[in-house]
Amino acid sequence: MPASATKPLRVAVLADSDTRWKWGALTANRIAPSEPGDPGAAAGQDIRLDGYLLRGRATPTARQLGEVGVRADSLREVTAVEFLRAMREESYDILVLALVGGGVQAMLHGLKRVWEDRPQRPVVVTGYVGVVYEKLADGLLLRHGADLVLANSRQDADRFRAVYEGVGADASSVTEVALPFLGGASYEGEHDPYTVVFAAQPSVPESRKDRTYLLNRLVEHARRHPEREVLLKLRSKPGEHTTHIEELPYQKLSQRLDLPANFRLVYGHMGEVLDRTDLLVTVSSTAALESLHRRIPTVVLTDLGIRESLGNHHFLGSGCLASWDQLDDGHRPVPDAEWVARQGVASDGSYGTAFDAARARIAKLLDRPGGLPPLTPYYTPVTAPGYLPGILARHHLGPDGTPLPGAPAADKEPGPVRQIVRRAARGAYRHGVQRVAPVIRRMGEL
Repeated sequence: MPASATKPLRVAVLADSDTRWKWGALTANRIAPSEPGDPGAAAGQDIRLDGYLLRGRATPTARQLGEVGVRADSLREVTAVEFLRAMREESYDILVLALVGGGVQAMLHGLKRVWEDRPQRPVVVTGYVGVVYEKLADGLLLRHGADLVLANSRQDADRFRAVYEGVGADASSVTEVALPFLGGASYEGEHDPYTVVFAAQPSVPESRKDRTYLLNRLVEHARRHPEREVLLKLRSKPGEHTTHIEELPYQKLSQRLDLPANFRLVYGHMGEVLDRTDLLVTVSSTAALESLHRRIPTVVLTDLGIRESLGNHHFLGSGCLASWDQLDDGHRPVPDAEWVARQGVASDGSYGTAFDAARARIAKLLDRPGGLPPLTPYYTPVTAPGYLPGILARHHLGPDGTPLPGAPAADKEPGPVRQIVRRAARGAYRHGVQRVAPVIRRMGEL
């Protein structure tokens, strides 16, 4: 359907976790092409948004979906094969794949097979939820084949193109945008009480020792400054999973401590927490970019070193690196303006135009005479015969993208018994990750 049509665009988002659903749904609203003659449409034209949640260990709960705060016209949980069936039966203008790299690659091959006899197919879009600080080549090549691979900053766009060009792959899909969830009022001065927020991450750092250290320093900061409110912002509750597995939730670690009255654990929408934040502290969370966008004083901790495994190396040159000792002594960071500009933070007021290039590219693709060509991922049975089949098999797809015999694909919603069994299995998995696995690991270290 051309971008100039008056009826809403039909957009589908496939996501495998709460954070990726948030990114995918917000991105879908940002990149919908604007109507001709309407240059001020920051969110594009009206869309009908259908959400698909890929069934797995990180499938978001109702509470997590509610906390994200993004509404869809329809939302259902599917297996990979069920999703591909829906894409064969339904007609969409835009499809956003908000998945881990292997999931994107599997869907690209499955969709290529599903759409091989169709004259029209949707524009396929993918990208990253936040800071890309590890597995750059691996993750990018697994996303190659989408019509648009979104880069959240100028720096990422340059790096993405370099990877694709380095293997001789088409780099024209790389499109610079910004993180879709930036926004909120700019920081205008201290609140009463002055509020320090530590943005926790599920898997950074990983060890009990390091996580306990960070928690102790945060609690000690609260004791040193009883006039301040100190908040530990958590992503998920025990038993829930987000994009990464959390084996040692801070909630459980904090139960062993005598917490001061001005220290609290909080959940909820990050933007609402930032509304009352005077100092945002993190190891490497994308929340730092949200904070910088709003000009809130932001610190990326160096206490555990500046290491690729922590992701804080991404903030080299930012002016935000500091330790708890420095913060306790009153240090306040001053971000480097040039670094901030290259990260897509757009604190200079340019955020409103950050998605213009993506909207224009999608509009052009939607208006392409004769429809779009078949999807052409870089990885094929020829270029990666020892890698690709395993990725596809994890999603019950064969080397040519067709479902394998016995692949799970229900024709209807599961009955109550199946739902109970599924919830029990998911709970058992999470119990194994958060309780059994750490015990076995400790026993192995004896």
